[in-house]
Amino acid sequence: MTAVGPLDAMFLGGESREQPMHVGGLMLFELPDGAGRDHVFPESSRDFVSRLYHDLVTAPQVNPLFTQRVRNRAADLGYWSWEQDDAIDLEYHVRLSALPRPGRFRELFELTSRLHGTLLDRHRPLWEMHLIEGVEGRRFAIYSKIHHSMIDGVTALRWMQNTLTTDPTRTNMPATYALPGGEGDPSLPGEGVAGGAGSRGGVAGGDSGVGGAAVGGVPTPGELLAAVGRLPVHTLGAAAHAVGGAGRLLADLAGLPPAGLKSLLHSTMPFQAPRTIFNGPVTGARRFAAQSWPIERLEKVRAITGATLNDVLLAMCSGALRNYLLELNALPDKAMTAMVPVSLRTSASGPGGGNSLATLIADLATDEADPERRIRRIMTSTAQAKSVLAGLSPLQNLIVGALGFAVAGPGAVLPGVAGHTTPPYNIVISNVPGPTESPLYWNGSRLLGMYPASIVMNGQALNISVTSYAHHLHFGLIGCRRTVPHLQRMLGHLETSLADLENIY
Repeated sequence: MTAVGPLDAMFLGGESREQPMHVGGLMLFELPDGAGRDHVFPESSRDFVSRLYHDLVTAPQVNPLFTQRVRNRAADLGYWSWEQDDAIDLEYHVRLSALPRPGRFRELFELTSRLHGTLLDRHRPLWEMHLIEGVEGRRFAIYSKIHHSMIDGVTALRWMQNTLTTDPTRTNMPATYALPGGEGDPSLPGEGVAGGAGSRGGVAGGDSGVGGAAVGGVPTPGELLAAVGRLPVHTLGAAAHAVGGAGRLLADLAGLPPAGLKSLLHSTMPFQAPRTIFNGPVTGARRFAAQSWPIERLEKVRAITGATLNDVLLAMCSGALRNYLLELNALPDKAMTAMVPVSLRTSASGPGGGNSLATLIADLATDEADPERRIRRIMTSTAQAKSVLAGLSPLQNLIVGALGFAVAGPGAVLPGVAGHTTPPYNIVISNVPGPTESPLYWNGSRLLGMYPASIVMNGQALNISVTSYAHHLHFGLIGCRRTVPHLQRMLGHLETSLADLENIY
């Protein structure tokens, strides 16, 4: 039995019927040659997916990560723990579904919406995998979800990539849950995940900045507090401004004793985002929408404006959010903000040095009608934030980033808070690099797209996650079905926003 780490336990304790705490993804595949003809629902197509399903549920190997279930017994004094499930039922966890005719993306996304809105069974290991046949155009899909207490979204994407190959003839590729994992696998529960945006464990490489803390290890609360205390006052203030404008609060942290610092870390921080329909309470029902755009189109905008690719992506989302809210007569006068994971590369970064990852809160400039002025403001906002964060140690970046995520907690778990207080930020927009090689295959089937599906919760009813593959950016939008009406319209607004950026000059 392994104790659940305190950060992982947060996802278990914060879960309710209204806010499931799992991450997921939809992968779209093309049937291999010989698996069917060019009309809908050929018999051989159904046979191919059915055979894949049979092979999955009879897999002789299951990674230990996927055979552990969570327990919270009185004997454990309220602490969560992981224990081995010696009788895992793969026919429960792996399921075969078929779309109703005609099997369009509309039907596929409706099914994904329902699957993503249901809670995982805590009496079993917290994951599911669904094979979906009957997608028009000789295609099928796989929707997977896993609880955030077991794994973070970045690691889940990495595990998905490990099931794929560049060899179209290879037919023995395993499912995610059947990937081998050895002793000390950093993805196992309780171990933490070092590095990577969204990881909840150790610090990625380099000097931890804390005397006595192991490099790559998980710092203790005392070490975290001490690291904040050693930050210069002007750095604390600038960093706080970059991640949400709490300059005066964090500047005061430097001179506090650990007890006082700990108290303030748990207090309410001053927020600057306007209230929007996205920042109210949520129900348990979800709506999922997804679409892909060629990276080449965003690269052209990047070349025109001098922005980074991520800035262009933010501007594309900003324009879409603005037009969507205008359509609903719900656009706030004040500019919206977004929580954004970013990659920070210093001059010392070299081969093997990896990326330095943190989070910032970006000005989306949704109060600006002109697309060029809007992207310029976004560029200024992110450049300033990254400049400040680049001057911090990895551990200090971890602290500032953790503060940025933590401030959303009260609105998510305290009844009546969401929608009645100023939100810390309006939306989370995450851009996670995907596979660098393409095309990729799974058991002879070519991967066409991979669309992330993240978490929404009270006060944060819409999440936009993006990953890259095959020279495209693949957008996955997940929202509360009631709080965010007609979510699928956002896809059209994303296209309009990108076209507006392309027409700047």
